[in-house]
Amino acid sequence: MQLTYHLLSDKGNRRNNEDRVASYQRDGEYCFALADGLGGHEKGEVASKTAVDTCVELFKKTGFDEFLMRDSFEVAQERLLELQEKNMMPDDFKTTLVLLCINEKNINWGHIGDSRLYLFENKKIVLHTLDHSVPQVLVNIGEIEDKDIRNHPDRSHLLSAMGIEWQRPRYEIAEPIEPKPGQAFLMASDGFWELITDEDMVKCLKKADDVHKWMQNMEKIVVTNGEGKNMDNYSAIGIWITK
Repeated sequence: MQLTYHLLSDKGNRRNNEDRVASYQRDGEYCFALADGLGGHEKGEVASKTAVDTCVELFKKTGFDEFLMRDSFEVAQERLLELQEKNMMPDDFKTTLVLLCINEKNINWGHIGDSRLYLFENKKIVLHTLDHSVPQVLVNIGEIEDKDIRNHPDRSHLLSAMGIEWQRPRYEIAEPIEPKPGQAFLMASDGFWELITDEDMVKCLKKADDVHKWMQNMEKIVVTNGEGKNMDNYSAIGIWITK
């Protein structure tokens, strides 16, 4: 398996960047994590860093084992709740999280909130994770279309996130799939995917010679579409499997 990747993160027009991205590689296994902190006052920045750092820390210890996904979300959640208790700030230290792990035999991902993972095969979108948000519920019941989420007035109203007390686990973990040449993955915060259509993601993919050019061309579109809109932090990770 041959894998290449590209990470980007920018504060947009905001004062701080509350997004966090990371990658880690060991013995032919890869871990990618992206989080979008919520709530401002720099607590979102701490939350996203805590979530991403937890994922990488556990991956360093165990590699890509069958419990990594579950443990990453559970341990990160415990640490965020501890931060809230220690600082007496129950309404802060919240974040989205999307995690992707790849080895020679399996690809697995999990997410919570509205940071997304897209899977492309043969330069077409096969799927994207479903947001834990009010507009996604409206899509699910047929009141709006998927593309309408980007401009919906309640698009930032999340129903689940890290740092919110759970009666039961609220993250979702996908069934593993097998790595194949021609697969591409995009992990993106809402500040990124809201400002580029699925069609433009595919157009950029078809034109790109490598993952770096793909990401750079998509970022240009995101920045252009964000002009004059008090642009949010935006972050993304692109991964190509070429052999």
